[in-house]
Amino acid sequence: MDTTICPVQFTESALKRLRAVLAKHGNDPQVRIRVGVRGGGCHGLTYVLDVDTKVTDKDDLYDVEGLPVVIDRKSKKFLEGTLIDYSFQNLLAGFTFHNPNAERSCGCGTSFTPKWLR
Repeated sequence: MDTTICPVQFTESALKRLRAVLAKHGNDPQVRIRVGVRGGGCHGLTYVLDVDTKVTDKDDLYDVEGLPVVIDRKSKKFLEGTLIDYSFQNLLAGFTFHNPNAERSCGCGTSFTPKWLR
């Protein structure tokens, strides 16, 4: 696992929830949390947060307080400095991305336009 600093940070509640997700997969060392972006959504790029067993030569691996995280190198520049949080309020639960690189975000917070793509 790479020991460099992960470009994405996680709140304690996000770490707790993601650890629970990995526990449901039996804490298999091949299962990692994938963070990234892909084209789509109402603002151009959509956030990716999922479990993944595949790692390619285009990915970087991180250990974030024991949480195995994989990020593809193309996504890194869009995610640098992002804080991922998890909250549960009024029967609604979910992850939110606080991204300093986002010029605009959609109302649901799942897609964004990077500042440099104005």
